[in-house]
Amino acid sequence: MFDALSGKLAGVFDRLRGRGALSEADVNEALREVRLALLDADVALPVVKDFINRVRERAVGAEVLESVSPGQQVVKIVNDVMIEALGGAGAVGLDLNAPAPIPILMVGLQGSGKTTTAGKLALRLARRERRRVLLASLDTQRPAAQLQLAQLAGQAGVPSLPIIAGQTPIEIARRAMETGRREVFDVVILDTAGRLSINQELMEEVRQIRAATSPAETLLVVDALTGQDAVNTARAFNDAVGVTGIVLTRMDSDARGGAALSMRAITGAPIKLIGAGEKIDALEDFHPERVAGRILGMGDVVGLVEKAAETLDEEEAEKLARKMAKGKFDLEDYAAQLRQINKMGSLSSILGMLPGAGKIQEQLAAAGQGDLDKTMLKRQAAIIGSMTRDERRRPEIIKASRKKRIAAGSGTTVQEINRLLKQFDTMSDMMKRANRLGQKGLMRHGLGALLPKAMQGGRGRPF
Repeated sequence: MFDALSGKLAGVFDRLRGRGALSEADVNEALREVRLALLDADVALPVVKDFINRVRERAVGAEVLESVSPGQQVVKIVNDVMIEALGGAGAVGLDLNAPAPIPILMVGLQGSGKTTTAGKLALRLARRERRRVLLASLDTQRPAAQLQLAQLAGQAGVPSLPIIAGQTPIEIARRAMETGRREVFDVVILDTAGRLSINQELMEEVRQIRAATSPAETLLVVDALTGQDAVNTARAFNDAVGVTGIVLTRMDSDARGGAALSMRAITGAPIKLIGAGEKIDALEDFHPERVAGRILGMGDVVGLVEKAAETLDEEEAEKLARKMAKGKFDLEDYAAQLRQINKMGSLSSILGMLPGAGKIQEQLAAAGQGDLDKTMLKRQAAIIGSMTRDERRRPEIIKASRKKRIAAGSGTTVQEINRLLKQFDTMSDMMKRANRLGQKGLMRHGLGALLPKAMQGGRGRPF
């Protein structure tokens, strides 16, 4: 997420931190580079101008120029202004403070992920909020759109409004609300039709549906990857019908970040949710301070802990902890860890939530271990699955002939077997060091003490 923007800003801040006192010229030069980085990330020009002006006002004062650590102070100011630009500290939740059934209207262009997001939102409300949700497709334009939403409703475990051929979107909306009242639903999610581009017919249809249902939330779904086009779409919908919140999809693939940084300033509506993956449960709250932290290379440790708490198997984790305490860790345990990580999403997205992740990824790439995706996880799982139980429990017995057999059985190469065994050895060594150091030792020496000796103490260490 935001890798391109984060990488450019990291270079600017590293140079600032490397200097002692800062002059006003130093700050202006750094802000010029920040401005170029934001423009390259497709942030709207008025937003960039306002952002730089607000940072400059704070950064050229005595607070920074006379600070003990002026470079770090500038980074803090940029972080504070970025949080403000993204909407201020704290997530803005959905407004569900209305009489049931609560209508939620989903609007947006075709291809933005609107229908998929409606399914994700239904699952989220049913699972987290314990709400009884009805999904209703008002899309009579796109072939099979109503069937698609019905399938998503099945995946989410919620009912969908039965399809009646020939009804208009307004008629479907009224029938959905009547069904919601009659069958005592808490929330009715109304998925409207999209178009390939903004037009008067689309806006008029949305206005009529909005007037007929009086939604508590009108959520605009936009694709973060479309950058400036996403901002233009948001402005057009907000001017025409008014939106109460924005959902940014494909945030996990957005290397630039322009849409996220521009939305609040352009529309005044908060980003409430983000789509961060293809799975039906990949819908998350938008936390401005966490996103700012990731853009500036500070990570999102709180988000990582929350994701782990939601997805990881507590019993499995406790079992592994007991084995670690005894100094035991084998390839069966390693495979179990791969399965747990796979539940949390891609390795790249997980690593991106750690402070200094950009530098860690650079070091992994330089070491030939930069392929952080699910393909690698699946291949490693296939390799372990092709081993005998004895080989998984005693990896040291895996020699040349066994490697050839395992490679043939898993559809991989001997080189990949060697790489897996090397990674396993590294992890085992880290487990042993952690066991020897104990909790007090880790607190005293830090995470760097777990790394191989060749990576400890140098300027390029990742932690």
